[in-house]
Amino acid sequence: MCRFLDTRRPVNGDGFGVGFYTAPALGPDPCIFTSTLPAWNCENLERLASKTTSSLIFAHVRATTEGALADNNCHPFQHNTLMWMHNGNLGGWKYIKRQLADSLADKWYLGVKGGTDSEWAFALFLDLMEREGGVDPSSAPEGGFGHALLREIMGKTIRRINELIAAIPAGCGVTDLETRSLLNFAVTDGHTVVCTRYVSSKTDEAASLYFSSGTKWKEGKTKGHFKMERHDKGADIVLVASEPLTFERHNWVTVPTNSMLTIHKQTVLIHPIIDEFYDDDPNHDRSAGFAVSKGLVSKAPGTTVPPDINGSNNLPISEPFTPADTPGLTPGGKQGSNTNTNGNGGPRLDELERKIRRVQLWA
Repeated sequence: MCRFLDTRRPVNGDGFGVGFYTAPALGPDPCIFTSTLPAWNCENLERLASKTTSSLIFAHVRATTEGALADNNCHPFQHNTLMWMHNGNLGGWKYIKRQLADSLADKWYLGVKGGTDSEWAFALFLDLMEREGGVDPSSAPEGGFGHALLREIMGKTIRRINELIAAIPAGCGVTDLETRSLLNFAVTDGHTVVCTRYVSSKTDEAASLYFSSGTKWKEGKTKGHFKMERHDKGADIVLVASEPLTFERHNWVTVPTNSMLTIHKQTVLIHPIIDEFYDDDPNHDRSAGFAVSKGLVSKAPGTTVPPDINGSNNLPISEPFTPADTPGLTPGGKQGSNTNTNGNGGPRLDELERKIRRVQLWA
């Protein structure tokens, strides 16, 4: 979920973060590197990236909406094997923060180190994972927690946020309170990646999200310019970004609004998120104005995932994901991030780092 850098307007200069998984001998937890420096101005990032490889990388460039400029507020956030990123905002945040915090078990409440709505959303995810998913987020099961569980808890997290916003009292004294949320979340346990493209509105477009898959991520004749190659129908490499990272726009597939994207064992699945803000009409008109005002909509073209047949990259279209059908379900900034998974040992981090140094949000 990254945006191309307009060098005339360096907007996303409020820090960055990179998280990646290392060799199994070093343990299952990811390595996290964050800084409050602009990504394009951090020499240490360039040094580390040129000597680092990984099969799964999270990367994020930040422009503050909530929280001060501090390392603790830079994504990705981590708990043991889990990493979390967010592109967007929680609607009515100042009016739901206390209720959200009070709903958490002490260990998740006390685990929040920064001041962003994004980290509190992660704490909510961890709390629901334990409380309703029946698993310990601090554990490290072989093979991960499973894509079905991560997807289920992600749906519960979104539902719970919506419930908290709906419960904001009408007499709070604010007449122009913005309650719409842009919830482009990404979570991984090192084995599965689950991303969402979501807006709590039936008339607005969500922040943009794309993915590209292939067999090789190759640098071209111009240094720092990469393209996705496909030599078969497999998805050895999957990139998820808020804006296409290459000039081959046809290689990028647009994730539908209010959908959940899952990457598991190099298979890409898309599930619609069925709730009060979902519309199954593929021609349903949504306004991009809200997300554009936040700087979170790409104007880049991309292939659209068909609603009822296989899309490009032999993408399987899954059964609809309906949070309300999940047993035990409770109703329920400007920044950019990027996810990379690779089934063949992973690219050098500097390949992604060159992109990070060139990306940011339009304002």
